[in-house]
Amino acid sequence: MDNTNQKKAIIHSEIALFLRGLIIGKVLTLIVIGGLLWWLLKPNLLSRNSVDSSNQNSNTVPNNGNNRSTFQTVANVPTDSFNYGGSTAWASIRQLVDTQIQSDRPELKLRYIDPVNSSPGSSSGIRMLLDGQLDFAQSSRPLTDEEQAIAKERGFTLEQRQVGKDGIAVVVNPSLNVSGLTVDQLQKIYLGQITNWNQVGGPNLPITPFSQQPKDADTVIFPSNSDLKNQALGSNVQYVYSTTEAVRQLRKTPGGVYYASARSVVPQCSVKALPLGGTFSQLISPYRQPMVSPEQCPRQRNQLNTQAIKNGSYPIPANLFVIIKQNKGREQQIGDAYAKLLLTDQGQKAIEQAGFVGVR
Repeated sequence: MDNTNQKKAIIHSEIALFLRGLIIGKVLTLIVIGGLLWWLLKPNLLSRNSVDSSNQNSNTVPNNGNNRSTFQTVANVPTDSFNYGGSTAWASIRQLVDTQIQSDRPELKLRYIDPVNSSPGSSSGIRMLLDGQLDFAQSSRPLTDEEQAIAKERGFTLEQRQVGKDGIAVVVNPSLNVSGLTVDQLQKIYLGQITNWNQVGGPNLPITPFSQQPKDADTVIFPSNSDLKNQALGSNVQYVYSTTEAVRQLRKTPGGVYYASARSVVPQCSVKALPLGGTFSQLISPYRQPMVSPEQCPRQRNQLNTQAIKNGSYPIPANLFVIIKQNKGREQQIGDAYAKLLLTDQGQKAIEQAGFVGVR
């Protein structure tokens, strides 16, 4: 019996050892196979994780602005001090945008220069650029054929690079009861062909047009392709040094009228901007409706009708240009860099914060 039991015990022990070895062998085999599979699949897993991570990052970039072009991302900005000037309509850009540019790019120094013997404006700024007194100019109107011809005579060309949009607004004394003007009527007023407000649906009151000298004008109401561009203004036109002076004169002149950058005059408290149109049925206001009355100003101010400027429905646009001297010198380098700074996402946003319409 004892021998039989001993044999059975030995057999059970051997079976147990066999089964244990078999199980351990299978486990080891599975571990080896699993490890081999993991090693083979590892590149794909890493690749997929990398793609997933990339997709997550790409989804968050627009929110944190990493893809936005900024003043810091513009290359080849020269390190020096440069003179510039021109349009008075750019005053808010010089105050807001140019200050930001020089804060972010301290290596660049911009110095605004006023003309000596004329009033500041687009025309005088371009003339100073032609004469070598400025490194680049800011303009609220396109270049004329005459300016391009002068540049060519002097061995270079001028490039106009658009960076923003504005409009030309017509402003009058707030007491004047006129519903609006057509562009043709406005032009005839300044040519001396319409001299009383009763000729355009207003009161029996003589019209007193105010204007900058044409040679210094900041904006123009006669397009460069118009036959009227070279006609002399009417003898009743009174010339002013600046928009500030014109607004002051309008305040005490019931029949006065003046045209200028919409961004410059629409928010003014002491004048009223008139709707303009190709016809009386197409009058569009340069300000956002409803109009803010003088009594509400300055607690509230009229704001530029950016939608009409942007969609092109406003009848007299005034585009903003950087005028660049193409001479392969330092002037061209800074003019090109300045335009590129304004055309960045940051620059366009700042231009809109300054009250204009961007071009991007």
